[in-house]
Amino acid sequence: MTVVRRIARPMLAAIFVTSGMDVLLHPAGRAEIAAPLVTRLAGPLNLPNDPEMMVRANAATMVAAGSMLGLGRFPRVAAMVLAGTLVPTTLAAHAYWTIKDPALRAQQRVHFMKNVGLLGGVLLAAVDTAGKPGLVYRTKSARSEAHQQAALTKREERRAIKHGQHATRRQARRATMGARQLAKHALD
Repeated sequence: MTVVRRIARPMLAAIFVTSGMDVLLHPAGRAEIAAPLVTRLAGPLNLPNDPEMMVRANAATMVAAGSMLGLGRFPRVAAMVLAGTLVPTTLAAHAYWTIKDPALRAQQRVHFMKNVGLLGGVLLAAVDTAGKPGLVYRTKSARSEAHQQAALTKREERRAIKHGQHATRRQARRATMGARQLAKHALD
């Protein structure tokens, strides 16, 4: 792992772990903010209509996935999970377009954009293969190698058939020559 990854992952994960812990310890304020979104999504997504429980579950997920990202344990999966937790958090807590007060609206827009930046960071972390070829590349490479091997096998098969035909002709000629020589010796 490069030095940049060793430093950057914990730096990115820190905000998720600290804010997740804060929400786990003090969920009431965040549950009140999240209540409209939880109520709207509970029915269609078949989720419990309990804002405090949903806020705690989201926070616990942030703490767990943030810790995994920070420690470098399944960092790509952890980053995708963090991206999934960040979207509802951002929509519920920083919907600046619904706020009338210009000062508060500007403040929430800054928080919204901060979360969009964090989302970009975790998405980059989710696709970071740490210098190793990704799954798509390895799949394409294996497929290409299989096609090359199949083509080589097919060429070898044609050569073997062609060579086999030549060998059969040679054997037939030898047999014919041998029969002629036998016939010639028999006549002598």
